[in-house]
Amino acid sequence: MSTVAQRSTPPRPIGDLLREWRRHRRLSQLDLASGAEISTRHLSFMESGRAQPSRDMIVKLAEYLEIPLRERNQLLMAAGFAPVYRERGMADPALASVRDTMRLLLQGLEPYPALVVDRHWQLVDSNRATQRLLAGLDPQWLRPPINVLRLSLHPSGLAPFIRNLPAWRAHLLERLRCQIDATQDPELAELLRELRSYPGGEATHTASPDAIAVPMELAVGDVVLSMLSTTTVFGTPMDVTLAELALEAFVPADEATARQLREMAESER
Repeated sequence: MSTVAQRSTPPRPIGDLLREWRRHRRLSQLDLASGAEISTRHLSFMESGRAQPSRDMIVKLAEYLEIPLRERNQLLMAAGFAPVYRERGMADPALASVRDTMRLLLQGLEPYPALVVDRHWQLVDSNRATQRLLAGLDPQWLRPPINVLRLSLHPSGLAPFIRNLPAWRAHLLERLRCQIDATQDPELAELLRELRSYPGGEATHTASPDAIAVPMELAVGDVVLSMLSTTTVFGTPMDVTLAELALEAFVPADEATARQLREMAESER
């Protein structure tokens, strides 16, 4: 029996990757060279492969280009260096303090909904307030892994209960588009294509011109909760997993919503 050897795709040259990120950030060679305090000639040589960047140079250029940690590791490996930034699973003992901190933050935000998501918007953790709002959904949506964007916009998920769905949908799609622009993540790009395919077509903002932010107006029973979303991330992460975590909290946009959320929490006691 004959077999055909599978050939792995060779890694792309570091120069090609640097040039791609520079162009993606809409910078000229002069812009990047000036910002990174190197000569344009040296940058040109690195991009063309005539000069090999050092590890420190790659990190310096990546910082100026605001490249996420995961993609910085990819640049380093393309140049033959070991990754600088570690990646651990959330169950790793080294992240125990992070898990504890996230849990304290989630609990501290009660009775307001809050959840932690990873890079691809997969649910990592949530508080009781969030679970109360999701309790009436089809159980299929509550089985891990739970993608929060898919759950929010799918016609059999939360979408039928969001009163201002066109505005909220536009807000979420724009956030995802900006994240794709920052990371060039193909999995996120595929998620965006999927979300755009859901019934309703391209949504547009319909919020009042006087509004300071787009709220989510969620119908729960016979009441409508109006909530503003806030995002918290770690400011100086040196771990890939930590850098990709975000805590999404929903705070009341009005006193009526604050009162309803308090009453929902008190009814469980």
